[in-house]
Amino acid sequence: MKKSDRKRYRKKIIESTLDSISVRQKSPIYVFILLLVLYLTGTFLVSLSAGLQGSVQLFGHLIPINAFAGVFSALANICVILMTLWCGRLGYVSALTLLVAQLPGILIGVIRGNNIRSLPGIFSNLLAMIAITVVYLNNKKVEQAYISLRDRAVKDDLTGLPNRFACSTLLKNLISRDKEFALVWIDINNFNSINDSMGYENGNLVLREIASRWEAITNSDITETTDFIARIGGDEFALVICDYSSEEDILKTISRYEEMLGERLTVDSCDFYLTGSFGYAKYPEDGKTNDKLGSCANAAMQEVKRINSSSRILRFAPDMANDAKNLETERLLRAAIENDNIFFHLQPQFDFSHKLRGFEALARMKDPDGNMVSPGIFIPVAEKVGLIDLVDAIVFRKSALFFGKLIKEYNIDITLSVNVSVRHLMKNGFLDEIKDIIKASDVAPEQIEVEITESIMIDSVDKAVQVIDELKKLGIKIAIDDFGTGYSSLSYLNRFPANLLKIDKSFVDKMNLSDSSKQYVAAIVSIGHIMGFDVIAEGVEEQEQLDTLKTVGCDFVQGYIWGRPLPEEEARKVAAEKAV
Repeated sequence: MKKSDRKRYRKKIIESTLDSISVRQKSPIYVFILLLVLYLTGTFLVSLSAGLQGSVQLFGHLIPINAFAGVFSALANICVILMTLWCGRLGYVSALTLLVAQLPGILIGVIRGNNIRSLPGIFSNLLAMIAITVVYLNNKKVEQAYISLRDRAVKDDLTGLPNRFACSTLLKNLISRDKEFALVWIDINNFNSINDSMGYENGNLVLREIASRWEAITNSDITETTDFIARIGGDEFALVICDYSSEEDILKTISRYEEMLGERLTVDSCDFYLTGSFGYAKYPEDGKTNDKLGSCANAAMQEVKRINSSSRILRFAPDMANDAKNLETERLLRAAIENDNIFFHLQPQFDFSHKLRGFEALARMKDPDGNMVSPGIFIPVAEKVGLIDLVDAIVFRKSALFFGKLIKEYNIDITLSVNVSVRHLMKNGFLDEIKDIIKASDVAPEQIEVEITESIMIDSVDKAVQVIDELKKLGIKIAIDDFGTGYSSLSYLNRFPANLLKIDKSFVDKMNLSDSSKQYVAAIVSIGHIMGFDVIAEGVEEQEQLDTLKTVGCDFVQGYIWGRPLPEEEARKVAAEKAV
């Protein structure tokens, strides 16, 4: 493709993107042609019927044939009005030309032929010309308003570049045409330091200058590819590259944008030499939807920032897929926290006589569309990115408030068990947070059980013991979760003033597969009892498992066999049944 052709094509795809977003679309040319034919036909029938004598019978009445001239004239005028309304400038100019061209013939007929009957036709044409002019001018105002709204919808207010919405629409258009392209995600490195040192106003000036330079590249023939640049938000941009013949072409184009970014930029008498992280993904090899491609390109960009090497351009690789998924999950998690979409379910715990011991509060999350996100997906991400303490706190507070109402309503002595991460337990102010929740929920401390994983025993055992001692002084129970899966030792275990050991589901699943597995579970139960702890097995799903646990002396069970995690109202029913 020649450079001049590429430039025209670039303009075409961008304009088609904007037009597809616009709420007002012009009618296709065949509509104009159809209305034109109908108008000319109507005009011919006006002339024909006006010169005919005689009458026709219609609905039992004799009607002169020349009376139909007015009907056909009205229909013709409707056609020119619709032509103006639907076909824009072409329709208006054509309609006005046709109406003006008719006037001399009508005037000649009135003057020379003394045909007074044609006089209304003059006024009919004048009224039609006024009508289409009013319609056209009004349409122009409406169209200008549409363009203004469209620009606000698809352009970034700060830089004037297309925004995330426009970029997403362009990607959908390219995908629908099955056209190969590369999506590049760009992040300006250390941009926050500019805002911090120079202020947000100067930071905005820097962004405008970057956008201006990059837009100049897309509007020129500097690169050998067809490019589209958009601002996604903050200091992130997206670059769409089309019409390349090799991977080398893509890298050359990205390098051109990188070089332009690195040129000296002066704001408020200060010189800046900026760098960026460029990660890209290709359609269709790396993804077949714009969301997938965006996640892949973003993952590649994050990998550039992570490795912090001299090469600032990376293509997405399959081993980055997990990072892409984690980034999307993190985004959903942050949105859920912000929009109060973190909540809880309660799983009942029973002794072997099926007496209700209490409930464990389990974290649940919904995405913006109201769909459930598996805790097996969002909990590990919450732990990795440091959001688990916020999730813990939300679940703890919400479940305690519900539990307080439940206890008061049914006057039952049951326990609320809540998970607390190592990060949350070690957090300054954790004890004050617990006290506030107890006060707000009106739940007795003796009816609250804090579950901690045994990994805390090696992370910071001294501080952990100190915090746990304070919890015990409040009257709160302590449970050691997932016992046997970590790095606990009897010496550590002996230092923890716990009340309960939880046998992990992985041991319960294998328990009846071999005698050694059964003996291992029996040993955990024995250790717990020697230490003075009660023991509960989680993940119990089969009657054989229940029988074995009873045989080895386990105290409590939790699992699908007697109760799945329940929403509030179903948990209330379980509590009501056991309160009877």
